Amino acid sequence: MRQEQFVTRHQHEWQQFEQWLARRGGRARKLRGTLDADLPGDETIPERYRRLCQHLALARQRGYSPQLVEHLQQLMQQGHNLLYRTPPPRWQRAAEFLFAGFPQLVRSQGAAMWAACALFVVPLVAVFVLLQYQPDLVQLLLDPRQIAQMEKMYDPAADRLGRDSGTDWAMFGHYIMNNISIGLRTFASGLLAGVGTVLVLLFNGITIGAVAGHLQHIGSGDPFWRFVAGHAPFELTAIVIAGGAGLQLGLRLLAPGRKRRIDALVEGGTIGARLCLGVAFMLLVAAFIEAFWSSIAWVPAWGKFTASGVLWTLVIAWLWRGGHGGGDAA
Repeated sequence: MRQEQFVTRHQHEWQQFEQWLARRGGRARKLRGTLDADLPGDETIPERYRRLCQHLALARQRGYSPQLVEHLQQLMQQGHNLLYRTPPPRWQRAAEFLFAGFPQLVRSQGAAMWAACALFVVPLVAVFVLLQYQPDLVQLLLDPRQIAQMEKMYDPAADRLGRDSGTDWAMFGHYIMNNISIGLRTFASGLLAGVGTVLVLLFNGITIGAVAGHLQHIGSGDPFWRFVAGHAPFELTAIVIAGGAGLQLGLRLLAPGRKRRIDALVEGGTIGARLCLGVAFMLLVAAFIEAFWSSIAWVPAWGKFTASGVLWTLVIAWLWRGGHGGGDAA
């Protein structure tokens, strides 16, 4: 086989391998003509590396140009260094996932995330606004005991916000269990062809909108907003991401494309499980803030809202730019 034919046949695969090396090696550059969507997954790299070694051997055997042999030799050596290097400590891998891999994964499922955001935010805002004009409708959305409990928890004269009993540590444990159960339920219900996730998102949006709208109407909006401002950036965003994970799972069940349905479902479950790891971290942070900061009543509104603005900025910047230089995960 002539060198030109050899290069034409295998060049695209070499470019993909080099792009993977750039991504895994922490370099931000991209090869011209190679799209992120075409990048190989990590599970295919050992086989690709073996083929690259075969190509190098063939190039040497057939006497191809020194430039081609040198290029393949460099790719082979860089691949060897990445594949056989000592793996980083677990804490480092966890940190890399949280600060780079997780936001990349969220962005890679952008359509599902935006759909989940709409399903959650639109009913929340709609119910909140509706209750300012039709306050009696809250009786159809919330149980009377729930209403009484909310009014007591957010009484402007209360010493603590959002709760009337329990130590900070006890409430921290309660919030962890409650928040993570909501997140997992939102994701897992995607197995019901995505319908379960849609219903969970709508239910949570309507419920939160009803609570916020009712408290705002009766004059308890100030303590309510001061309570939720701190942990909302992490908690609400985590619910949306869990919803996006559930929606992409349901979509793969309904429309597997060219893959077998079971293979598409396994792929969606793997993506969803990785997303849920990041969601669990976000809900843990939200529970900590909710237990130790949100309930403090003596902090003025400007202090609460300033802290909330800083946290919202950090969460958005993290999800928008985290791992941006390494190519989005697939």
